[in-house]
Amino acid sequence: MAPDAPLVVYTDGASRGNPGRAAIGASVQDLAGRELHAVSREIGVATNNEAEYRAAIAGLEAALALGADRVELRMDSELCVRQLSGRYRVRNPRLQELHARVELLRRQFRAFGVHHVPREQNRRADWLANAALDGRSVT
Repeated sequence: MAPDAPLVVYTDGASRGNPGRAAIGASVQDLAGRELHAVSREIGVATNNEAEYRAAIAGLEAALALGADRVELRMDSELCVRQLSGRYRVRNPRLQELHARVELLRRQFRAFGVHHVPREQNRRADWLANAALDGRSVT
């Protein structure tokens, strides 16, 4: 990876029940779409919105571990994107903690963007989250 090249982080959370068994998926990619790192794991019982935030946290932590200083976070959760963009306030106390963690992580990047993407453009992250819930191995 070129030192100044931004990474794209696709994330998704899944909850079977709301709250219910939950998992996260994240795919860290270079600009050519090559996956550099994948996250796929269960997180216990959580709401869908909690899972969405925890997926974002895992994806951003992975990008930092890869040495990224510029990142674009892409999610299909309109609520999370609007909260992270400052368009919506975070009222739920549990989400406030997760939002604060994302804010701490975002400050570690020289450049940071967050964008809503349609579900079709977030298939890999969705697959990773559901694979964890289904007990499928990710290689």
